[in-house]
Amino acid sequence: MEYQTGNSTESALHHYKEGLGAFTKKMPHLAEKFNAFTEACFQEGVLSQKQKQLIALGISLYSQDEYCIIYHTKGCLDQGCSEEEILETVGVTAAFGGGAAMSQGVTLVQECMHELNQLKQ
Repeated sequence: MEYQTGNSTESALHHYKEGLGAFTKKMPHLAEKFNAFTEACFQEGVLSQKQKQLIALGISLYSQDEYCIIYHTKGCLDQGCSEEEILETVGVTAAFGGGAAMSQGVTLVQECMHELNQLKQ
């Protein structure tokens, strides 16, 4: 049975979760350790969870990882980041990642923000 979603962002998030679920069934010990590590990395600390999501979004843009770009754009919004904070992160990343980072920021990130904000309504 194929899962139908309302938009491309929601579909990509579902696709990622499906893949992670399948990997977890095949490699439970490894998945458990990876999940525990990433959860520890994103806990509130000297840096807030909001700051950590902005950093993760920048790294995702720089590395051109579309699933992580979508996931961390959502994480930024979930942590209360404003559109300006997210777009400034795009700009800083583009200073290091050039046109490739900028192209993802002005397309995929803005599309995600729009679609995720519509889901809230």
